[in-house]
Parts: sequence; structure tokens; C-alpha cells
Amino acid sequence: MSSLVTEPSSYLDATADAYGAIAVRYAELARTALDDAPLDRAMLAAFAELARTGDHGSVAELGCGPGYLTAHLRDLGLDVFGVDLSPVMIDLARESYPDLRFEVGSMDALDLADGSLHGVVSWYSVIHTPPQELPSYFAEFNRILAPDGHLLLGFFESEGDPVTPFDHKVVTAYRWPMDDLAELAADAGFTEVGRMMRAPREGERFGHGRLLMRKAKQVA
Repeated sequence: MSSLVTEPSSYLDATADAYGAIAVRYAELARTALDDAPLDRAMLAAFAELARTGDHGSVAELGCGPGYLTAHLRDLGLDVFGVDLSPVMIDLARESYPDLRFEVGSMDALDLADGSLHGVVSWYSVIHTPPQELPSYFAEFNRILAPDGHLLLGFFESEGDPVTPFDHKVVTAYRWPMDDLAELAADAGFTEVGRMMRAPREGERFGHGRLLMRKAKQVA
């Protein structure tokens, strides 16, 4: 497969550089991110069960970082590969999980055929996207998904506030109201399957949202 690299804008450059600078430490912490998160694992398992149905191809984790979640999805029975903006992260992912496929790329412009995937997971990977840029990401998710393909989003919830930037430990990120993010996805052609709001655990500052969406079938 050819490289998925696209020409990044300034905020993409900043995000890739910031994660590249802390990649090794981030990878160490991420390996156990799901260990004490039964609700997160349950939502991922629900996505995997839905994504295993049909015959529309593989699943992509977009913004895969060091690959721990891609490997978890593989263990749930999915034909999955990972894409990330940071070459350093991709190198770590390939080293840790040599049996899986990882590519450098920007998830708003992927070198993937229309309708080629049965599932997309964006697990805290759109949180650094400026709100005005996010519709183009959802449009790209819709393009690469087959009809009835599923999209799972993980993000920081704003808990009643509007879209709110905050000082993420790596680079500026945004907290989203669940309803607003669902509406944005609906505008791009997705219908909601389910949602979950998880309270912050010890050491976490904010609540966590999960949205499970399905690409609407095309009407003849």
C-alpha cells in the first residue's frame, strides 16, 4: 500500500511534532490504558461485534498512536490497521506490533478507496482538531466507510459547556458536548447507534464521551 502522507496544515504539524516529542513516554503509559476501564472495553467490544458483520472490508484506527488500541481491536477479531500523523508513533507501533499494519497519514485526507472500510475508530484522535475543521474529518470518515459501516468516537465531554479548548498535556485539545458532536456527525451522514458518558477516574480531569454511529445507507 502506498504511503498515506498528505500535506499537513500548521495545526497538524504542531500535533505531529508534539506527539513525536513524547512518543516513548506516551507509549509506556498507553499500554495499560484499558486495563481498569471496563466501560471503555465494553464500548469497543460493541463496536467490534457490529464491525464483524457483513463483508465490506477491514477496520481502521485513525490516530492510532503507538498501536495499543489497534492491537486490542485485533484481539476482538477485527481485520484492523492503524494510521497516525506522527512518524515517530508509527515507528513505535510497528516495533511493538510487527504483525499489524501501520501507516503515516492525516485522517482528513486518506489514500483509501470510497466505501472500502467496514469500521473506523477515532479514539481521542479528533480532540486536537479545531472545531471549524472537524466537518471535513467526518466527511472523510463517511467517504471511506461502506454503507452501514460503523464509526466509534472517543473524546473529552464538555459536561454542559460549549466546545471548550483546554491545556491537554501534549497540545491544545477541545472538549465537546455529546449532542453537538452527534449533530455534527449526523450532518455528515451518520445515524447514532448508542452513546456513553464515563465519569473521570482518579487522576483524570474531565468526563469522557463515546459515540457509536452508523453510516446511512444510500437511497436509490
